[in-house]
Amino acid sequence: MKREIHKWFSPRLSKDMEVAVYGHYGFALLLLPTAAADFLEYERFQLISSIQPMIEAGKVKVFSINSINSEAWLNNRMHPRHKAIRHQQFNSYVENEVIPFIRTHTNPETPIITSGASLGALHAANLYFRRPDLLSGTIAMSGVYDLTTYTKGYYDEDVYFNSPTHYMPNLNDDYHLPMLRQAKNIHILSGSGDYEDPEASRRLSNILHSKGIPHELDVWGWDMKHDWPTWRAMLPHYLETRF
Repeated sequence: MKREIHKWFSPRLSKDMEVAVYGHYGFALLLLPTAAADFLEYERFQLISSIQPMIEAGKVKVFSINSINSEAWLNNRMHPRHKAIRHQQFNSYVENEVIPFIRTHTNPETPIITSGASLGALHAANLYFRRPDLLSGTIAMSGVYDLTTYTKGYYDEDVYFNSPTHYMPNLNDDYHLPMLRQAKNIHILSGSGDYEDPEASRRLSNILHSKGIPHELDVWGWDMKHDWPTWRAMLPHYLETRF
């Protein structure tokens, strides 16, 4: 399997940011880390190994990026307003640096699907819902889609516009909503075991239904915990059967 590590100084985040790239061809899968993890997390926990056959077959090319969660909502020493600003800087980094980077390593027509587990699922879904003009879908695993879960009571406009369960019910514009109603690859997945919150996925699904946005909600069984074995089962299954 072809594997490359790229790094550049991000002017939007004012720091070096790495990207791990796996594969040589296929649609682009943009992986967002869980919690405060880094761009190699999915490799360390063998999720990349679980999808290696599809990477080697040229079905998918994977781009795994760093998080800045420890510099935003997971940083208890940071003022909440500054956390919100950092979150928006991360969005800008993905939209204006990562996506163009992916384009230079694929082509302008290659679909980009976001994916992630846990907090990475919130980021993956949020990035797609905000920019369906740049992205083509999401595979969100074991997520909670209410950002206030992480803000310790803080709420402002930036929290609202990064919390899908808040802004999606009010989405009525003539630009984003028609694109989302054409969606073919919105997959909201959850287990039902320890530390999972399938109701969070159901709440998001109900909102999408109310807006006429096609999607797939898939709640797995009680044996599926909020842990890596669950995500190592989910992601290869979806890449194999839905793409």
